[in-house]
Amino acid sequence: MSITPAPAAPATEVHVQLPQAAPEHERVLITRGARSGLTIIVAVHSTVLGQALGGARLWRYEHWTDALGDALRLSQAMTMKNAAAGLARGGGKSVVAIPSGVELDEAGRRDAMLDLGDAVEALGGAYMTAEDVGTSAELMAVVHERTEHVCGLPAEAGGVGEPADATAAGVFAGMLATLEHVFGSADPAGRHFVVAGLGQVGGRLARMLAARGARLTVTDVFEGKRALAEELGAAWVPAAEAHLVEADVFVPCGLGGVLTGQVVSELRVRAVVGAANNQLAARGVADRLRERGIAWAPDFVVNAGGVVYLDLASTPGVTAAELDERIAGIGDTIGAILREADASGTTTLEAAERLALARLHAAG
Repeated sequence: MSITPAPAAPATEVHVQLPQAAPEHERVLITRGARSGLTIIVAVHSTVLGQALGGARLWRYEHWTDALGDALRLSQAMTMKNAAAGLARGGGKSVVAIPSGVELDEAGRRDAMLDLGDAVEALGGAYMTAEDVGTSAELMAVVHERTEHVCGLPAEAGGVGEPADATAAGVFAGMLATLEHVFGSADPAGRHFVVAGLGQVGGRLARMLAARGARLTVTDVFEGKRALAEELGAAWVPAAEAHLVEADVFVPCGLGGVLTGQVVSELRVRAVVGAANNQLAARGVADRLRERGIAWAPDFVVNAGGVVYLDLASTPGVTAAELDERIAGIGDTIGAILREADASGTTTLEAAERLALARLHAAG
């Protein structure tokens, strides 16, 4: 692993203990934005399958090392996600850290994205960025002013737009496959789903499930999302109590780390399928899910629809029908992982990792 300072930023001595996973990364760039003054981190975990691809997160952190930990974990997850999805892409992630107490106005966000563009460009094409938590297609257009290595631009800027529809479609396909595996029927009608997080993807999933006759309990940290619950006729619970609801499927669609050992011990569902990244607070939680007989669709597989869309929709010659087929194929992959985990007596996490690692080893 190399830690590369951006050319525009003065070199400073940094005293930080990197997470144990750090040596697995090919490159990690840490810089202070010349315009925004914000800490920007770009982590390239692997380029074995091709240029690293992963989103840019604009988020608030107590300390920049927390942002570093996020970038390292998320970039490694992107390697597994892209490999499991069969893409010719490696894994990377970028994080722009907003310090506690700092509020960014429109000009500040623009400066941050210009600085991010400079950081991405400094890596010489090893990494391509895209939108993620806290960013958007419109902000990616600002990044594009400083680098060509960005995708998911607005349609009016010649891009393919935001991938939320594709992400939701992939999660929904994985959800149907999980229902088939657990209940013997892929029909969500009459099944009870608890959707935790009603953002761009969670809100879409709630609508898709409601349209198919599912019973819904929903929550979000933002009270304003109650309007969607009322529109869909869904029950509302406080966010901290969502995992306590007795239901068929728990659908985590917020930030990561939601599946702790305690949460899994308290779950009252048969399956967990959601759009959130890094759902497991620790690897051992996958074992706890298996012990309790709860089928977990690995996050880096089930939520890959967005990255599949960003990659293939930007590839000349790929038709809309082919793209839809690839995203729907996420359901087939989840079904295969669930069956393989049962047959081998291992967790679904291990089964999914074996799939991704086999593709990485074949390429390497």
